[in-house]
Formats: sequence, C-alpha cells, structure tokens
Amino acid sequence: MTATRLSTKYVEKPWGRTDLPATFPEGGGRQIGEVWFDGPEGRHPPLLVKYIFTSERLSIQVHPTDEQGRERGLPGGKSECWLITAAEPGATLGIGTVETLSGHRLKEASLSGEIETLMDWKPVKPGDFFYIPAGTIHAIGAGVTLVEVQQNVDVTYRLYDYGRPRELHLVDGVAVSVARRYERAPVNVADASDATLLGPGDAPFTLDIESFGAGSSDLSGVGERWFVPLEGAGTIDGQRWEAGECWLVEGDAELVCDGTAKALIAEV
Repeated sequence: MTATRLSTKYVEKPWGRTDLPATFPEGGGRQIGEVWFDGPEGRHPPLLVKYIFTSERLSIQVHPTDEQGRERGLPGGKSECWLITAAEPGATLGIGTVETLSGHRLKEASLSGEIETLMDWKPVKPGDFFYIPAGTIHAIGAGVTLVEVQQNVDVTYRLYDYGRPRELHLVDGVAVSVARRYERAPVNVADASDATLLGPGDAPFTLDIESFGAGSSDLSGVGERWFVPLEGAGTIDGQRWEAGECWLVEGDAELVCDGTAKALIAEV
C-alpha cells in the first residue's frame, strides 16, 4: 500500500472544548484542545497535521527558524499554517503586532501583559487561511476550529499566557521574534474548488485545497504527501477514508470518492 491512515491522538487542554464536531466521536465529553495525526509508527515525518478547538485564547508564542532551531540543539524550526473550518461570532486570531517592537520593548510588554493589546487581533470566518512563518508572534483566539499543518518540530516559546501557571520562554522567544505587522494579504477559500495555498518557495512545504467529484482520481506524486479530507468519504488504495482523518501517501494512489469531496494536500 502507498497510503497509510495516520493514528488519531486526542489531546486534552484547559482551553479545549467538549463539543467537538461529529467527525471526532472519540472526544467523549473530554476537554479536547487538539487532535493530532501521528506516525506512521516508528517514523518522524517532516510535517504534523492537527485540528485545534478553542474555548479560550491560547498563549502568545513564537517559533524559531530552521537555522535558529539548530543553533539551539533542535532538528529545525517551525513554520505553520491555519485553515479556519469554524468560528464563533467575534472569534479572532492574533498575528503579528500593531507596531514594530524592539527586543527590549517586547520583553517588557510580555512581562507586563501589554503584549495582549499590542497583538494584531484579526476577525476570522470559515475558509480563512493564514501562513505563519517562523518568527511571527501569534496566538489563536477563543471559539475557533482550525486545521494546522506545521513542520514537525516540538518547539514553542511562550511570551505571555494570561496569568496561567506555565513556563514562559522570554530569552529564546524574544531572540527569535520578528515583532511587527503581519503583511500577507488575507485569503479565504470557503468557495474555492481548487487553490494553491502555499507554493514552492513560499514555505518549507506546499499546500493545496482540492475538490473531487464522484468516482476515481489519481493521487500521483513524488515523495511524501498528506491527504487531509475536509468533506466526503470513499476509498484510497481500497481502504475506506472519511472527513476528519489524515493519510500519508507515498508514490501513486487511487482515490475514489463516494460523492463530492474536498481535501487539503500537503507535500514536502
């Protein structure tokens, strides 16, 4: 087989939710903040796909670049992207700061809590897409459901956490932060049938959203690709798939859709 269904890992978080979408029935009323797609077993692929569900704001944080991560003894850095699949009225994401901040100002604002008001809180709706390059200060607000595709490196530097009793990482966080406005133009793909969200040269990985009609399609390619079905159901290489899963595809694979379907496809 060239297609492998990745295992689903439910992660409880104090800012998570008990009312997960029906595509995630195993939440069991627990306060789930993240659903990870791990594996395959024994492997550490270069990308990690997860769903995030929020009832409160997440910490204000930042990730290093590949070079900065290696300088700190890590395998690399972390850039990521978000596709909003649901948002309550008034939901926001914090991406970048409303003014350029020096390292000293950023540290002081993080210690005092002023950073919360210096973040650029952007209203969001389903279909909004954001790429968060390493170094971008960011925070996910309350009432948001999103799909995150990220470099698979376990590194997060928290700058501010609203008084929660968790460790901050101000030395490393300030050192790798690019504290300024987020300049990428807004993108919404709610009505798009096919679109390139990240192309070669944009990020350490590419990402497309694709629509499929009923019947067979060819998921051909070179290397590792992640098939993240957002809508629909069918088979891939004869194995059943449905929305709310993530598949790692290596080489060619036959995709069959029972009806119309939509999916994210990531590739390194």
